[in-house]
Amino acid sequence: MLPDEVAGTADDQIVDDAAATDTPAADSAPADTAAPASAPADAAAIARLYGEPLLRMPTDLYIPPDALEIFLDAFEGPLDLLLYLIRKQNFNILDIPMAQVTLQYLKYVDQIRLHNLELAAEYLLMAAMLIEIKSRMLLPQRKSDDEEAGDPRAELVRRLLEYEQIKVAAYDLNAVPQVDRDFVRPALFVEQSNIPTWPDVDVSDLQRAWLDVLGRARLTQHHRISRQELSVREHMTAILRQLQSSRFVEFADLFEGQGGVPIVVVHFVAMLELAKETLIEITQAEPFAPIYVRLAYSPA
Repeated sequence: MLPDEVAGTADDQIVDDAAATDTPAADSAPADTAAPASAPADAAAIARLYGEPLLRMPTDLYIPPDALEIFLDAFEGPLDLLLYLIRKQNFNILDIPMAQVTLQYLKYVDQIRLHNLELAAEYLLMAAMLIEIKSRMLLPQRKSDDEEAGDPRAELVRRLLEYEQIKVAAYDLNAVPQVDRDFVRPALFVEQSNIPTWPDVDVSDLQRAWLDVLGRARLTQHHRISRQELSVREHMTAILRQLQSSRFVEFADLFEGQGGVPIVVVHFVAMLELAKETLIEITQAEPFAPIYVRLAYSPA
């Protein structure tokens, strides 16, 4: 609907409302034409005020001049309005009928000048450009000395085509899913600590490592039978002394040079005692990875 058609419809509505307000027919209606007393009050009510039915128009009703406001189509600028008028009338953008477009454009500018004079200034600049193009087209065509005069509408057509391309691109970009509008990124809380945590050593992994060490110890055992006194405390001290010189010691390297099976068993018991007293830690980076032994971490 064009601005003049909207304004005409609004004016007709104002006249109808004023006629309905000024007519005394509602006040001077005969008593025999009134609604029956048994009919509900809501059936004859013309409106509801604070929940109560309003049976007749108030006589002191005042309608302020700005009560009826016409909301025109919102445009992003003069080029947007001009492109809307051209596309609505199915005009060829390469052959714009300047007379019709200028007339419709000026009617819209007259409407917005009544409500927002600052906004109308930008549209008036485009209106002056349209009038200039229209006046140049009315002049007789003549050739200059050097080159033939071009179409006065060429610059306007170029700007309209570029604006339409940018507008279509903006619609395409707006259709792309956006964060916090179309979807929400999942957030996962990760607890961080300065103290490194190692996975617990599985009992089966420790058993396999011990059987491997035990098997290698049997390869170097002697058949000479002798009495040997072994001290678990001495082996515990030896293990702590060995771990102080290096940060991590592989489980198998801890039993290097220990001799026969009895010594290896006592050495293993000493390691378990140290782990029980939390003096050493037995760690493993991942499943099936080598097992390491190190001194227990003590915070400063």
